[in-house]
This record gives sequence, structure tokens and C-alpha cells, in this order.
Amino acid sequence: MDYMKDNKEISAEEAVILWQASRLSLSKSYEKAPEILKVHGSVIGTLGNFSASIGKAKSKKTFNVSAIVAAALKNGTVLRYVAELPEDKRKILYVDTEQSPYHCLKVMKRILRMAGLPDDRDNENLEFLALRKYTPEQRIRIAEQAIYNTPNIALVIIDGIRDMVYDINSPGESTRIISKLMQWTDDRQIHIHTILHQNKGDENARGHIGTELNNKAETVLLVEKDKNNGDISKVSAMHIRAMDFEPFAFRINDNALPELMEGYKPEAKKPGRPEEEKFDPYRHITEQQHRIALEAVFGLKEEYGYKELENALIKSYTSIGVKLNHQKAVPLITMLRNKRMIVQENGRKYTFMPDFHY
Repeated sequence: MDYMKDNKEISAEEAVILWQASRLSLSKSYEKAPEILKVHGSVIGTLGNFSASIGKAKSKKTFNVSAIVAAALKNGTVLRYVAELPEDKRKILYVDTEQSPYHCLKVMKRILRMAGLPDDRDNENLEFLALRKYTPEQRIRIAEQAIYNTPNIALVIIDGIRDMVYDINSPGESTRIISKLMQWTDDRQIHIHTILHQNKGDENARGHIGTELNNKAETVLLVEKDKNNGDISKVSAMHIRAMDFEPFAFRINDNALPELMEGYKPEAKKPGRPEEEKFDPYRHITEQQHRIALEAVFGLKEEYGYKELENALIKSYTSIGVKLNHQKAVPLITMLRNKRMIVQENGRKYTFMPDFHY
């Protein structure tokens, strides 16, 4: 699939025109980007820019973004989010790429309830798109048409930007979709907020697209479960161009709505480098990665002795982006044996079981 097909070359004449139009001059004045989203007085969202929320699975990222949308919808405060949308730009577009229409409707109703608005009828300032059934390029086209043809639009949520690319580790696809965000926000003078998962093994946003988001977004919010209470989700700024804000937390109340945890004090970070999470080959490596690496190893030989297997696994897993050393190879081999992905019958050499159940 040629994902760069709409990136047309421009002529020399067109490039000259764009060059001249892009030149800055001290004799001209340029407007400061309107600030529409804040936390504790810190700006997290301006028109003409984009931001992101990242977090691991089940960290309540969508609940957190629901609060942002509710604040924008009421043009007021929800949790710690304060929205100040211009009167002539009050429309919000929510694009969901992951959930079914049924679950999208639940999110839509939640937003309206959080904003103090009726949840039994449509609101003229909120448009919700459920794009789960479409391909990545179709999702981009649909979102683009909605962005350019919705009057008075100010805020766009893309819940699941990962689903606007085929390969999150593709530099070409990642650059293309991030360029789209920059184009859309600049052309329409809107703010776009996206949601992306974190890697399982660290705090980085997932894939090459996550790297691009970190580099280009004006704010990246981190949503994570409190280490001492899994029912509480903490929100902090992982990256922010403006002044940093004090982290806050929320829980889900009996009405299935996010509720601010007043007086929440995040656990103080220990001095020095953060402790590295203990390596878990089951949690930190996907089934697909295991299968690719094992098929590569046992495609060369049918059986291995322990040391020979260890060296082959390190080389194979590293080739697919999983950094291994001899210390990590030991629990990996133990896990592979326990899951009967590899077997050692009667003290003989190790062989591969391709029909394993993960």
C-alpha cells in the first residue's frame, strides 16, 4: 500500500511562491496563538497546535479526554481542565477509531453528563464519528473532510491515532500523519488532541508515531494508574512547552464518571535515575514477536544446546527490536519452556513447538 501517494511533488515555481510566503519579517506583526485549554493556569492547548494523551492500557485515557471535551463543551472547568473557546469557534469533533458505535455512544453520553448537558439528544456543538470499520487511509480522508467542512470548529479529538497508520514503526507513515495534524491545525486554526498507548516496558509513546508526537506536540499528557491504588488515575505533563502543572488525579465514581481526587499528593520521585521495571518476557514481548524470533532461530537449525540457543535468541530478538542480553535471556528461555514454546525432551537439545498457545 503506497501510503505516500498524495504527497505530490511541487514545481520550482510553486516552491518559489511558498518560499516567499513563508518568510518572516520584523516589519510585520504575528498574532499569538489563542489559548483554549489550561490546567492550573498552565497552557496545554492553543489553536493552531496539537497535543496528546498517552498511557498504558486501562489507565483511563478516554475518561481523561472525556473531561477535556466536557470542559470545552461547557466552556468552563471539568476536573482540572479549564476551557476558553472563542465564541465563534465552539464546535468539537470527536473521532474514535477503536470502539464500536455502541461504546462510542457511551462515551458521548458521558461527555454530555460531565458537561451538565442533556444526554438524551444531540448537542449542536459536539459531533462524534465512529470510524472503527474503515481502513487507515479512509479514516484520514473522512476526518479531513469533517475538519475542513465543519463550521466554527475549535477542538478535534482523535481517539486512536495509531489506527490512522498501518505500521506504527514506519517513519514514512508516521511523518505523514503528523504532517497532516500540523496542516489541519494550521489551515483551520484548531486544536487537535490525540490518544496513543505507551510501550509495555517503558514510559515512551508507542512506535515511531509516538516519537514523532513527542517531538512535535505542544503538550503530551501522561495518564497512569496510581502505584498504591489502581482505582486512581494520575495525570501529569510528560512534555509541555508552557509552565509545568501540578499533577492531579481522578477516580471513577458510582455514576461511571471521572471524579477529581481533592488533595491528591503524588508519590515523590526518588532521587537519581528511575528504577528500571523488572524484565518480564511475557508482558514485555508480544506473541507475534516471539513467533517471528523463534521461527527465525529454528529455521536455521532444528535443535540447540542451551548456550547455543541463548546466543541465537539474543541475536534473533534483537533483530526485531527487542533488546536482549545474557541476563534477560535466562528468564526468556524459562518462560519459553514453561509455555511449551520450546521443549527439551529427556535432557536432549531444545526444539521449537510452532503450535504453541500463548
